Amino acid sequence: MAGRPIYDPASFKNVEEDGKIVGFSFDWKAQYYRSFTLSILRDIILNVDGQEVNRDDITLTVNGEKFTLEECRTVIDPEYRWEFGEYATVTVKKEGGLAKGKHSIVGKQIIAPSYMPFQIEAPCNIEFEI
Repeated sequence: MAGRPIYDPASFKNVEEDGKIVGFSFDWKAQYYRSFTLSILRDIILNVDGQEVNRDDITLTVNGEKFTLEECRTVIDPEYRWEFGEYATVTVKKEGGLAKGKHSIVGKQIIAPSYMPFQIEAPCNIEFEI
């Protein structure tokens, strides 16, 4: 799968709610050879600028619907498949968001397809600017 963009570099931004910056978000492609229902997503692990992100602070938006990582485990509706080649939006709760300037993410998507005897882990890294 080398050679295809994993992150959308233009998507990195701080998230504002009620006039306050409450986190940041970015668009990320699924690292699997086909689309899948969110129920097989086991985890998204993020390290931003050397700091681990708590999984409870991560949400995933697919087809306009936002899910926590725990909620993803119960989503079997085909309307909310993470389609191959399409971006989903990852949002991280972080008071004040990220400072303007350069940042880096070390990320990993972990899925567990029912027809595989093991989980699949896909590491993905990027440097970006807000």
